[in-house]
Amino acid sequence: MMPAEWEKHEGIWLAWPHDPDTFPDRVEKVENIYVQIIKSMLGSEQVHLLVKDYPMKIRVTRAFKQNNINCDKIHFFIFDYADVWIRDYGPIFVTSKQKDSLAMVRWRFNAWGEKYEELIKDTAIPAKINRAMQLPCFDPQMVLEGGSIDVNGKGTLLTTEQCLLNRNRNPDLSKQEIENKLKDYLGVTHIIWLRNGVYGDDTDGHIDDIARFVNPTTIVCAYEEDEADVNYPFLKENYELLLEAKDQDGNQLDIIKMPMPGFVGDDEGRLPASYTNFYIGNTVVLAPIFGHDNDQQALDILKCVFQGRTVVGILCNDLVYGFGAIHCITQQQPGLNV
Repeated sequence: MMPAEWEKHEGIWLAWPHDPDTFPDRVEKVENIYVQIIKSMLGSEQVHLLVKDYPMKIRVTRAFKQNNINCDKIHFFIFDYADVWIRDYGPIFVTSKQKDSLAMVRWRFNAWGEKYEELIKDTAIPAKINRAMQLPCFDPQMVLEGGSIDVNGKGTLLTTEQCLLNRNRNPDLSKQEIENKLKDYLGVTHIIWLRNGVYGDDTDGHIDDIARFVNPTTIVCAYEEDEADVNYPFLKENYELLLEAKDQDGNQLDIIKMPMPGFVGDDEGRLPASYTNFYIGNTVVLAPIFGHDNDQQALDILKCVFQGRTVVGILCNDLVYGFGAIHCITQQQPGLNV
């Protein structure tokens, strides 16, 4: 089964940023965001970091030392990866029912419907990780990105029709066949389908920008109060669907509205900025903020639902220029009961 993100982690996986096509004139600023993230996570769980080559490892190590980060606590993996979105192309880790053994599921990655041909090679990264870890590995023969799903660890999975039913992912699979694969390989028994994601999301509606489980019975749901905003009708529909949704046992869920940060972008367009793109660590929750009046309200909501964890706001305006934020660049590795 795929554990919920708030369950015990062994570590967090990231891939160091390097591509100016992803972050135009912003690579150095995004590197500084990674330093903040890694520094915040070191007391919470192990950090597994992909770097492209030895020169990059040396440069990153130097940056860590300058920021008082103990490099002995960083596990470096030298792989020829294309980009940073390890949530989407990396493996999804699963555990046995007793949570005493670990395996990985190797989904196919086609760069969000073959939008970016140069990034498709990252579909090979799970196999490279597994050569290092030597875990049981399952291959469902299906395209799936980690950011397109969220689970409560009890049997319910949350996703969107815009993404998983998009013909640019698995045109030969029916909705029922997709559901069957999710159930077979992630150990879920019940699936909640929302409709569409936020405007400007090049991933075709990833769930981590609109709705997230924060405990087995509670979901925070992105909601736009401004009726003139382009996101208003999409997010209102998703919210109303969640109000009617049930969990795996047929029980009503608690739905908490999460504000939106308004327009984030420039003259070239709006970026998919959302406060739901947070990462839940063992002791820390890393939350994206955008210099907006709603930042504090979003942080307060997360502090309320994650009592016992420290909520750290990370300014993500430069990171979201790559069309993703904190959850998109991270992947959790569950801990075991050993």
